[in-house]
Formats: sequence, C-alpha cells, structure tokens
Amino acid sequence: MRRGPARPATDAAAATAAGADVAAPAVAPVEAPPVRQSLRTEFAFELPRGYVDDMGTVHREGVMRLATARDELIPLKDMRVQENPAYLSVVLLGRVITRLGTVAYIHDGVVENMFASDLAFLQDFYRQINAEGHTRAGVSCPHCEQPFEVELGGSRLGES
Repeated sequence: MRRGPARPATDAAAATAAGADVAAPAVAPVEAPPVRQSLRTEFAFELPRGYVDDMGTVHREGVMRLATARDELIPLKDMRVQENPAYLSVVLLGRVITRLGTVAYIHDGVVENMFASDLAFLQDFYRQINAEGHTRAGVSCPHCEQPFEVELGGSRLGES
C-alpha cells in the first residue's frame, strides 16, 4: 500500500486532534413545505325576502363570488352608472351573483327588481366577503352585552 504525502489537517481536524471541543458545522434547518390553504371564492347567502320572478316564483338562496378589479372597473364605463352613481351597486352585484334560486341568468335587471331590503343585504354581504374575506360579523347581545359572531349569509334571519 502506497501512501502519498501527508495532507495538511483542516482547522476542525487539527482542533479535534488537539483535544478541543468542536461543534459540527451549522446546517440551516429544513423548513416543512407550506401548508396549502385553499382560497374560498364563492359564498352562499339567503335573501331576507327573496327575488320574485315574472312567474311569481320566490328565489331566496344564492351564491356570490369574490369580485375582481375588473368587476369593479367595468361598471364605471356604464352610462347608467355615469348618470347615476348609485346604480353602481346594481351593475356590480349583477356581475358577482353567480346563482339565485332557479333563475337561469343573473344580470343587473334581476338585481334592479329586488326588494330594497334584499339589495341592502346584498350590498352588506358584498362588502363583508370582499373586505373581510368571510361572512361572519361580530355582534353583542342586547340583554347581557356578551359579544359573539353570527353568520351573515348561510342562515335565515334570527338563526345563527
């Protein structure tokens, strides 16, 4: 067996040979892959009164999706919105409501013919899901003032 020239000792090897306590080289901890959370983009709701179609059918249960920047920009070009800025919410809601009972096609004309209480509910619901990202609201009991959360969209009025 042939031996080559002696190699110079590394600092760690030399320190170990000299009896010094040498720590292992620092290794960056391996992070676990991030837990993938799904983004909820559609939210169910139930209208307080309900939309009444031409046949007299009442439609209460629906679904609203999150709005995109495009959803909020396109209505600004609409002449009805330019003439009456209050009409913005009607056009916008017509874009983001994806289902309402058995109504085949949701558009601003459907929203325009809703009861005022349902329109107010949908405006609040829109703000809640797009600003807060959920449909819960903090409230307090009028009797004991105890705070609690209620679900805005998925239950009938008075239920939580």
